[in-house]
Formats: sequence, structure tokens, C-alpha cells
Amino acid sequence: MFFVLVDDVEGAAERVCAGCGGRAFIADSEEFWEDADPGEACCPCGSEEFESAVAFSLAGDGSVRWVTVGLRCQKDGAAGVYADWKIDYGPTDHLLTMV
Repeated sequence: MFFVLVDDVEGAAERVCAGCGGRAFIADSEEFWEDADPGEACCPCGSEEFESAVAFSLAGDGSVRWVTVGLRCQKDGAAGVYADWKIDYGPTDHLLTMV
């Protein structure tokens, strides 16, 4: 389970383990974090603890074009997209392992 910080304007997300407090940026978020104004993701029910998933939209050549962060609330099971951003550079293969 994770707490998740997101900035949908800059296109950045960081997950924080609810158990140990370990932190990890999602995809290329670390590159943009200094300019980001992240907020803690919160379910409409008020819970801030989530399961997380990352999806990648790929172009015809296999390069990453979009990163999408989906979260599922641990309290009520509600799921939604909390951040997504376009990737407009290459190469992008490294992003597929940075979740």
C-alpha cells in the first residue's frame, strides 16, 4: 500500500510505502520534481492509502507516448486515474522499468 504524491500539471508522481516509508518516483518524475507542486492523492472517501498501477501508451514504434498513474483506494475500493502525462522525447525504453 502506498501514499502517492501527484502533480498532473507538471506530469510527475512519487509513491511512498505506507509500511516502511520508502519513496520512489514513477517513470521520469524525478526529472520534473523540482518544478512540481505535488499534492497527496486522496480518495473521495477521505482515505489516502492506495494500491498503485502504472500504464504506458506506446507509439507504433514501441516508444512510450503517455504515462498514466491509476490508484485503487484501500478503504472503499474506488479506482481512478490520478495523473497522466505525455512523453515527447526519445529514447523511452528506460521508462518501462521505472514504476
